[in-house]
Amino acid sequence: MPILLALAAIAAGILNTVQTGANASLNKALDQPILAALIVAFTNAVIYLLAAPFLGLGWPGGARIAAVPWWAWLGGAMGGTYVLAMILLADRLGAAIFTGLTVTAAIVASLVLDHFGWLGFVQHTAGPWRMLGGLLMIGGVALISLT
Repeated sequence: MPILLALAAIAAGILNTVQTGANASLNKALDQPILAALIVAFTNAVIYLLAAPFLGLGWPGGARIAAVPWWAWLGGAMGGTYVLAMILLADRLGAAIFTGLTVTAAIVASLVLDHFGWLGFVQHTAGPWRMLGGLLMIGGVALISLT
């Protein structure tokens, strides 16, 4: 794995936790979860537009749009659901428990998706080490939750 890609992924993970606190604080200050979520969505759109000159932005042809699997259109809804969960739950649970639960759930789900090659992922068998890693994540969240 190239080191720069790993560092970018680590930075994204750190930003995810910082984002959780920022979004929860925004909701706490405004006391309006939907407005907070809309502000998050707006600022997301600003970032995407700022990145467009570097990454490109175009409209694909009808054939490409028709080739998109039905479930791929739901990613934005899933992201919106995650942002609402972040806004509503993170402040109550705390950063460690909220992030621990969401990251552990993501790891366990990733093991299943990789094992079966679902949603377009290349198949990676969930061997004993991967399974142990998932169990250790669950154990880690349990330990964090004890305090």
